[in-house]
Amino acid sequence: MKIAILGYGKMGKTIEKIALSRNHEIVYKTSSPIEVEELKKADVAIDFSIPDAAFNNITTCFKHNIPVACGTTGWLNRYEEAVKICKEENGAFIYGSNFSLGVNLFFQLNENLAELMSKFDEYKVDVEEIHHTQKLDKPSGTAITLTESILQHTDNKSWKLIENKEEVNDKEIPIVAKREDDVKGTHTIKYASAIDDIEIKHTAHSREGFALGAVIAAEWLHDKTGVFTMKDVLGL
Repeated sequence: MKIAILGYGKMGKTIEKIALSRNHEIVYKTSSPIEVEELKKADVAIDFSIPDAAFNNITTCFKHNIPVACGTTGWLNRYEEAVKICKEENGAFIYGSNFSLGVNLFFQLNENLAELMSKFDEYKVDVEEIHHTQKLDKPSGTAITLTESILQHTDNKSWKLIENKEEVNDKEIPIVAKREDDVKGTHTIKYASAIDDIEIKHTAHSREGFALGAVIAAEWLHDKTGVFTMKDVLGL
């Protein structure tokens, strides 16, 4: 399969290594505005660019019949617009706030736990994420995905980004976002009561898990039409 990598930073380089190891060909890689004629050489594109570039990158792919798997976060205020364009162009699209196979299993575990804990009002939930200091968006897309899943399964109404453990409204879920040197990504969900705590946690050790998941998603997306998620890819 011929792959275009849109966003050739640390993640893009890791995706290239994984894709080559799986016998794919990288026909285009860029961190600059897309050159359409180069993009059109690809069977599928993988976007790990920056928030300001992601929407234009993926919609350009739709308009030139290139399926695209996007792992860039921080642009989701335009997600529904992108989905609309994808459908209009009969395109193929997977967005994942995190393509790691382990994280997507963690997403499912989080959803199951939230549904279980919804019956016990004495537990209050909070979310913490830790990433490297170069990460631009805060909180992480993964933390938002986790929190929104909790909102769907409990009577909490919204989430709030806080610095430490400041006060939040009774129906708000606090998210603490920390930035530290050389942290690949740690996400913790904690349900706390006066008697005990229940906690689940995912810790990434390298970027390779994210890259592998993105390449697997691109492989799955090739020759399909529609808007999908990693649940579709993994059959969850």
